[in-house]
Amino acid sequence: MSESATTSPGRALVVGATGIVGQSVARRLLEDGWETYGLSRSGSTPHPDVRPVRADLGDPAGLATALADVAPEFVAITAWTRMETESENIRVNGGAVRDLLAALSPGKSLKHVALMTGLKHYLGPFEAYGQGAMPDTPFHEDEERLPYPNFYYAQEDELFAAAERDGFTWSVHRSHTVFGFATGNAMNMVATLCAYASLCRERHLPFVFPGSEKQWNSLTDVTDAGLLAEQMTWAARTPAGRNQAFNTANGDVFRWRWLWPQIAAWFDLEWEGYAGAPRTLEASMAGTEPLWREMAAKYDLVEPDLSRVASWWHSDADLGREIEVVTDMNKSRAAGFSATRDSRKTFFDYAQQYRDARVIP
Repeated sequence: MSESATTSPGRALVVGATGIVGQSVARRLLEDGWETYGLSRSGSTPHPDVRPVRADLGDPAGLATALADVAPEFVAITAWTRMETESENIRVNGGAVRDLLAALSPGKSLKHVALMTGLKHYLGPFEAYGQGAMPDTPFHEDEERLPYPNFYYAQEDELFAAAERDGFTWSVHRSHTVFGFATGNAMNMVATLCAYASLCRERHLPFVFPGSEKQWNSLTDVTDAGLLAEQMTWAARTPAGRNQAFNTANGDVFRWRWLWPQIAAWFDLEWEGYAGAPRTLEASMAGTEPLWREMAAKYDLVEPDLSRVASWWHSDADLGREIEVVTDMNKSRAAGFSATRDSRKTFFDYAQQYRDARVIP
């Protein structure tokens, strides 16, 4: 990957530093020599060298106070809050971007802001997900917005307005399903499938594919959290990364019917593929919270709260789609970012991390 740096490593702020992507971005920034701050509600950070900033994105006054002396040159926004309706998603998540950048505005330090969004930019929001006219796959960054309210669009608009006001550059990073390491994350497929497999083994049940026939048979791609971190930090330092939206996927494709038996084998499980209709995780895993607590005690696991490990709803949504979902990476490659990941290896590397960290038995 060629790169013409315009910003030497300086001070960076990762918003959502304890999340599945935020942790990877923070580590990447430290490796690249940035003085790195991590904002989270808890005030905890993923690395001892990340300086904590405790703040709630829903508290504009608290944000202004917490960030008054940080003065970052680069900000990576990787956090969002799921609400019950898309109008609430827009209010809360669009407002979070607006209020964060307003809190940083008086310091006049910003040079670049990178915003993580996702493929709901092309697929539509939760309330209209995969409905109506959508662009053909693979998805390209120059597709027009869909005619539905969408909190990703609201976040982009707040970013663009703040950039125009304060004179910094921006980048938007549209990831697919993210593979990474974190707990307490609402969109974490690797941890969810690892928890599902662990529960299947404990209950002596087969590892059943929960999704649709289309997802079982069609090609798909995913995004490694480390790759997304690499692209975000690349955009912060590279002229070709300025004021652009980029898809972010690993660069390979696979079918779940190919990967599913391999995951089952890793957990020493029998497996079943698609069989006539989706068999959702929310249905099959309902009521397993007490069993997980028993497993946490039995196997000395670090997280007895199953809801902080698995997000059944999110994996059901991804695996239950009735459309093929793949992304085009040519724009990113043409701009000079050519990094890739092996999606199969990525899954099992993170699964091993969860096992080593005693998140799963």
